[in-house]
Amino acid sequence: MVKRIASFIFLVVLFYQSQSQELQAKVSVIATRVPNTVDKKIFTTLQTQLNNFLNNRKWTKDVFQTQEKIDCNFLLNIDRLVETNIYKATLTIQAARPVYSSAYQTPLINYQDADVTFRYAEYQPVEFNENRVQGTDALAGNLTATLAYYVYSILGLDYDSFSPKAGDPHFQKAQNIVNNAPEGRDITGWKAFDGLRNRYWLNENLMNNRYNIVHDVIYNYYREGLDKMYEKDEEGRDQILSALTQLQTLNQENPNLMFVQFFMQGKSQELIKIFKKGSPLQKSRAVELLQKLDVANSANYKQEIK
Repeated sequence: MVKRIASFIFLVVLFYQSQSQELQAKVSVIATRVPNTVDKKIFTTLQTQLNNFLNNRKWTKDVFQTQEKIDCNFLLNIDRLVETNIYKATLTIQAARPVYSSAYQTPLINYQDADVTFRYAEYQPVEFNENRVQGTDALAGNLTATLAYYVYSILGLDYDSFSPKAGDPHFQKAQNIVNNAPEGRDITGWKAFDGLRNRYWLNENLMNNRYNIVHDVIYNYYREGLDKMYEKDEEGRDQILSALTQLQTLNQENPNLMFVQFFMQGKSQELIKIFKKGSPLQKSRAVELLQKLDVANSANYKQEIK
């Protein structure tokens, strides 16, 4: 009888834990550019450890049901071997959010970070401590600090998309990582002077009160826009137009702001599908805005949204 009770308690705890994690993450490590002198098995081990790190860690105090977990993909492409056990890589981050009353997943983030240098020896612990981000080995900790930064950014965007500024606590966690980020000769992406589009500037745009409108853009686009389209498609389109208008106002007042390009990345096909079914007035306004906000896809918007 005691064994049965113990087994039942174990199953209950296991079930609760499986329901509580926030992410449904998949990490892929690609190492085709690494010399054959390096045993490629190391990257399979790293991939397994990173998947466990992201999916088994509790990132918030909230309980997520299975259907609420955030789908995300992390592709770590090893660009080169810097020296023994030190690698330079590009990290592609993708995350999506379900749209109300549909099976459709809308992109939250589709971004490529080309500034990830880290140290890894097979089976070394893959750890992250938000109270000691720097750690004892900056290069070893840089990879997990970068992943944790993007996890908190994804959580912030997801929460913002359901309630205005609800993502602030998670953006603050990401800011803590930026402020205490690993430092070293080969480590970049955490400082304002490392470039115009990096981890520092993304978080700065999301935390700076001067740009508070970005949170309205996120909420209006997803919650007031996409989530309403199942029952009230015209109203939903108008709200998305409102979000794009707010984004363009921000763009005009702050040219080259990282958030604008970051928000638009990976949304072109979604926006084309949304406005293809719009009224002539909605189509005209959408093309006008999108050609300014997403110059790279300007011709596609003009051609496809007729």
